[in-house]
Amino acid sequence: MTSVKRSKSFVLLIYLISSLLLRVSEASVVSSGDFNKDFLVTWSPTHVNTSSDGRSRTLKLDQESGASFSSIQTFLFGKIDMKIKLIPGPSQGTVVAYYMSSDQTNRDEIDFEFLGNVNGQPYILQTNIYADGVDNREERIHLWFDPTKDFHTYSILWNVHQIVFMVDQIPIRLYRNHSEKGIAYPRLQPMSIKVSLWNGESWATSGGHEKVDWSKAPFVASFGDYKIDACIWKGNPTLCNEENNENWWNKNEFSSLTRVQKRWFKWVSKYHLIYDYCQDYARFHNKLPKECSLPKY
Repeated sequence: MTSVKRSKSFVLLIYLISSLLLRVSEASVVSSGDFNKDFLVTWSPTHVNTSSDGRSRTLKLDQESGASFSSIQTFLFGKIDMKIKLIPGPSQGTVVAYYMSSDQTNRDEIDFEFLGNVNGQPYILQTNIYADGVDNREERIHLWFDPTKDFHTYSILWNVHQIVFMVDQIPIRLYRNHSEKGIAYPRLQPMSIKVSLWNGESWATSGGHEKVDWSKAPFVASFGDYKIDACIWKGNPTLCNEENNENWWNKNEFSSLTRVQKRWFKWVSKYHLIYDYCQDYARFHNKLPKECSLPKY
């Protein structure tokens, strides 16, 4: 009788452990690193080239088309890293976009947009955030290196506390969750990861004055060595809002920047920031968005 009870207890223990592991596996993912397994080509397959091992991918823009791909899964909170090498030479009018989006009418979105420039002029990195369908939160920086010479890592840390944009793990922008003060924050809509290369000559370079030089086409941007460590959306936001070892990004230690990160962030703001919507009084008729008066960290 005792052995039977022990056997039942052992089976119950195994069941509970299996259930916990299943829950973890459904809630969090570390990516395969294979573009063919984690992403779908969503625009112009003829302009997308993936290495035989799936570890690297390029997008091409010419007069015929641009190209894009999107993650198969959608996510609610996590950390995304993507290594990118931008278009060399004259790239004015081109836009390389790497972002997360919910694809809803009142969509949430977290954007990296790399705006090409005339030869000899630096790339502009624009970031933007849509929350409940509203954007107008652009910031722009000049990078402190040539992003066309080598791969660099561009990251999004998105959790219940804040959104942090990072370049080679250096924070370049923060957007804090002030939803308790009535400020919209992306926290309810799961988002997919998207990458695209397209013709943005109507606005991307010098306000649209510099057009794409098609004699330099095709324009090619390269991607590789990405990592997705995020909560896969399964219809239950509780799994993604939890603070635990699987959802490590929601832990209190990631609710703000570290002391070193704050130093780097201030350095970027002082020497590399070229536009901040929170400083554009003319655009907002001297009524800046409410979040501009609140602490970033």
